[in-house]
Amino acid sequence: MPLTHVHVRAGRTAVERQALLDGVHAALVRALKIPADDRNQILHEHGPEHFRARYGDDAVFVEVTLFAGRSDAAKRALFAAIVDELEQVGVRRAAVLTVLHEEPRGHWGIRGGQSAAEVELGFDVEV
Repeated sequence: MPLTHVHVRAGRTAVERQALLDGVHAALVRALKIPADDRNQILHEHGPEHFRARYGDDAVFVEVTLFAGRSDAAKRALFAAIVDELEQVGVRRAAVLTVLHEEPRGHWGIRGGQSAAEVELGFDVEV
C-alpha cells in the first residue's frame, strides 16, 4: 500500500525515469513483501533552479509513505534494497536519500473510501 514519491533533477530520459520507478518498486516488493501489483508511485522532476542536493546533481530522493508497524530490520532492508536496485540502473549509491513516513492504518482511505484499519489487507504489515 505504500505511496512513493521519487524526486530527481530534470534531464533524465523516459527510459531512465521508468528504470528509477521500477527499481524502487522492486525494492519495496523484495524488502517489505508487498504484493507485486501494489504500485503507487509519482516521479517528480525539478528544474535545476529548484533542485539542490549535497549528494550531487544526479541525486535521487525517495519518499515512501507506508503503514506504521514495520520493524527496524525491515526498514534497513528497504534502504539497502533501494540503493541496490538503483545502483543497477546507474545511480551512485551515495546519491540516494530515502525517507520513510509511517502513518497509522486509520489514516489511509483505500478501496473506495474504506479505512485501511477496517479492511483485510491480504499481506503482513509487520515484516
